[in-house]
Amino acid sequence: MTYRALATDFDGTIAHDGQVPPSTLDALGRLAAAGYKLLLVTGREAEDLFAIFPHGKLFDLMVLENGAMLHNPHTGQTRLLAEGPPPAMLEALKRRHVPFSAGRSIVATVEPFETAVLEVIRDLGLEWHVIFNKGSVMALPSSINKAAGLTAALEELGLAPLEVVGVGDAENDHAFLQMCGLSVAVANALPALKETAQWTTQGARGAGVEELIARLLAG
Repeated sequence: MTYRALATDFDGTIAHDGQVPPSTLDALGRLAAAGYKLLLVTGREAEDLFAIFPHGKLFDLMVLENGAMLHNPHTGQTRLLAEGPPPAMLEALKRRHVPFSAGRSIVATVEPFETAVLEVIRDLGLEWHVIFNKGSVMALPSSINKAAGLTAALEELGLAPLEVVGVGDAENDHAFLQMCGLSVAVANALPALKETAQWTTQGARGAGVEELIARLLAG
């Protein structure tokens, strides 16, 4: 199979504590120079990501908010793939003293507040679901996950899922990795993700992604 693109998660995959090592940035640049399309697929909200990561133009497209938003870092254009959180939902979370942030579509909190979030979704009769990410908790419309966002990105780029190598580390990466032609887990990934991935790197986080890129460039 000929691969034409790399889709990578951010936190825990190319980044550690929000920072991407220069060597990983260099490796991504070499892959782009070799003709690969690069896609970032992250649960982070746009403003949060842009505040800590000034290298967005390395990527052809960014899938943000765990699949709810598509952003072109070269044109600045953003396309929402889901509706925003209902005001009643946000008010109910405030009444329950749940610490959260609300993006264009995503509502994010941390464990153990997933129970309160699920109760609010149930009480309001919302068609939303909860996705976990190593201690983080994300609520989104039920049709939205990283696979949905990546599907929209690939359609825009004219790529087929089988032409994509996907790499990640956490629960919310299962969906998009399963649709890729090659699924890769970095060494620090959760055991469940390693079990379903087709290959696991020896290196953790950015070092693992650099290892993957070296293999891709070597054919």
